[in-house]
Amino acid sequence: MKFTLSWLKDHLETEATLDEIVETLTTIGLEVEAVDDKAALKPFVIAKVLTAEKHPDADKLKVLTVDAGDGKPLQVVCGAPNARAGLVGAFAAPGTYVPGIDVTLSVGKIRGVESHGMMCSERELQLSDEHTGIIDLPESAPVGESFAKWAKLDDPVIEIGLTPNRPDCTSVYGIARDLAAAGLGVLKSGAVESIAANGACPVDVKIDAPDLCPGFALRLVRGVKNGPSPKWLQQRLIAIGLRPINALVDITNYITFDRGRPLHVFDAAKVKGNLVIRRAEKGEKVLALDGREYELNSEVCVIADDSGVESIAGIMGGEHSGCDENTTDVLIESALWNPLNIARTGRDLGIITDARYRFERGVDPEFMVPGLELATRMVLDFCGGEASETRVVGYRGHTLNVVSFPTSEVKRLTGLDVPAAESLSILSRLGFKAEGSGEVVEVSVPSWRPDIDGKADLVEEVMRIHGVNEIAPQPMVEKNEVSARILTVAQVRNRLAKRGLAVRGMMEAVTWSFIPEEHARLFVENRKLIKLANPIAADMSTMRPSLLPGLLAAAQRNADRGFADVALFEVSGAYEGDRPEDQRRVAAGVRRGTARLETQGRHWSGNAAAVDVFEAKADALAVLEACGAPVDKLQIEAGGPHWYHPGRSGTIKLGPKNILGTFGEFHPKTLEEMDVSGPLCGFEVFLDAIPEPKAKPTRTRPRLDLSPFQAVKRDFAFVVDRQVEAASLTRAVSAADKKLIADVNVFDVFEGAALGPDKKSIAVEVTIQPVERTLTDEDFEALAGRIVENVGKQTGGALRS
Repeated sequence: MKFTLSWLKDHLETEATLDEIVETLTTIGLEVEAVDDKAALKPFVIAKVLTAEKHPDADKLKVLTVDAGDGKPLQVVCGAPNARAGLVGAFAAPGTYVPGIDVTLSVGKIRGVESHGMMCSERELQLSDEHTGIIDLPESAPVGESFAKWAKLDDPVIEIGLTPNRPDCTSVYGIARDLAAAGLGVLKSGAVESIAANGACPVDVKIDAPDLCPGFALRLVRGVKNGPSPKWLQQRLIAIGLRPINALVDITNYITFDRGRPLHVFDAAKVKGNLVIRRAEKGEKVLALDGREYELNSEVCVIADDSGVESIAGIMGGEHSGCDENTTDVLIESALWNPLNIARTGRDLGIITDARYRFERGVDPEFMVPGLELATRMVLDFCGGEASETRVVGYRGHTLNVVSFPTSEVKRLTGLDVPAAESLSILSRLGFKAEGSGEVVEVSVPSWRPDIDGKADLVEEVMRIHGVNEIAPQPMVEKNEVSARILTVAQVRNRLAKRGLAVRGMMEAVTWSFIPEEHARLFVENRKLIKLANPIAADMSTMRPSLLPGLLAAAQRNADRGFADVALFEVSGAYEGDRPEDQRRVAAGVRRGTARLETQGRHWSGNAAAVDVFEAKADALAVLEACGAPVDKLQIEAGGPHWYHPGRSGTIKLGPKNILGTFGEFHPKTLEEMDVSGPLCGFEVFLDAIPEPKAKPTRTRPRLDLSPFQAVKRDFAFVVDRQVEAASLTRAVSAADKKLIADVNVFDVFEGAALGPDKKSIAVEVTIQPVERTLTDEDFEALAGRIVENVGKQTGGALRS
């Protein structure tokens, strides 16, 4: 929200300096983001052209002698057609930065003639788009003085950042009200006088969508002459970044910022029949004032006449009924619109306007008709004409919100000791009305404050006006005992998972929780998708059921920019249903290209291999181990969800039903649907499925199970059916003697004709850890026999000869 200092003083009677105003605005919650003191215009001075002679080598150039007020005439080459002797204009000396052309002037030669500066046009000073000639000032303009000061262009521009809950401060008048309440001046009356009307408005209004339009006011002004708006109005609009168009349009833009009341004007001659406020028909189109054609849906509210849509309600008017220099009769509209519908329409159509900005936050319903009266007064003053009576349709008046306010809540919630009388005085200055006496008073909320809902909101108003800086800092209370655990199990696991994956060389990514519906459907199995009722964009319409789509898209974006070998992870939420308990905490990651833990990319010893299922498996197990899962008890089954390659994926379980994670190389069809390429593997670990560890004893006890005897390793090779999994064989070996067998590792898998059809050989290394005594050869032979016997019973395998 931008405004100038003089504009603010139109509504606030104050002697405060600019610095005091800026400091107070930030103190009361209207944070000042920037102040433009118009320093760029300070070097420009008023100068007089003494002589104007034709350039010797150019027909369209003139050589001027210019008096800048210092008694030393300067030679300036100028191409403006209105340059003449006696003209008084704005002069820029060498060394001056000219903002309109983004050039710092220097002494130079133009067609062989030296030029010491420049006589400027309005566009070169960014005052308007006018550039057909240089600025032509009255002869009475004081030569040598600052042009900006004389033309009142040195008016500082203040920009504040508004939070969405402060629609009342989308107007200069609302900002002035807050400053007056803070004691920085006196708020001037904002009352608007009614206009004498002549006859009824000939255009009728019908509201077919009262849920989208709770009120509509319309008035016809006949016999206007639409030309440029007054200079002071143009300068204010230019100062805040708006382009003056014509008087009728400029008036609506001015009132939008001055009083927070968006308006719209229709050329009455272009409106056919009466107006109707309705929902658009699906596929209906309108050519808007920005020159773009928009296709509407059935949720868009429009203002239409007999010929079709004339305006996208509350957002932008149509080009067909816009006002131009030929407009003689104008319809002025002031209406109320459903804020949620305006916000959704604006997002769906991708339109951002000052009107939308205010309507989606909520405007003052009680100023609908006064705003129309104010606009009518300005139209009559600037363009002449005769006004009809106002036609008001649908508006049933504003119902006051009354809040019970215990004044003691200020002390309880903020720590500020503000007397009850002062609290009520602050609220009164802000426009609230308090009734009753005693500890609890009934406070009526003004119509321009839709953000006030309860007593805590009133406390906030008192606190910000009294002064947040008045809250005394308090030291933290010291405790004499050791604090209990602060972080929850979920928080601890989040940190451990991130640390474990970072150690494996992966980079953390933060992706959107909203993804395209077509991507979401690729990563669900018999689960319900959550679709957003009001998405911020068409390709962000569905809550993600998995973290993998966002990570795959991020990996592809990196690859498109030359970073093909990336390893990304994310620890966040995935959404599987519409209940809170359906949300899962997931640690997920993807690796692309050659982004392996050991080596990446090209190397003198040979190119690194592409990522594969085993890299994803190692990542998933690293997360589980970091989070305290019983890794030695996990079962890994071949095959995973359908988005993985069926022969290169796996599922990690703890017991028959508890799935802790999945991993694998991605299915080519999944990658094709997402428009993602390259070797890619990934994993997901469901952190909330990991069982919580049992409580540990408060005192650490020494380990008594460490053996003093040296471990022994023995190798076994078994011939099994091809479909037998290696994990089944290792479990069978371990079960032969759980006391002596400490570890079993697969180190070779072989298939060949010598083994027979559909057979394979799996070789394992068994670590045997004696506990009570040194084992003899007979002990080892007996153990080997039990191992072979157990493998035969559980897998059908035989010792390879």
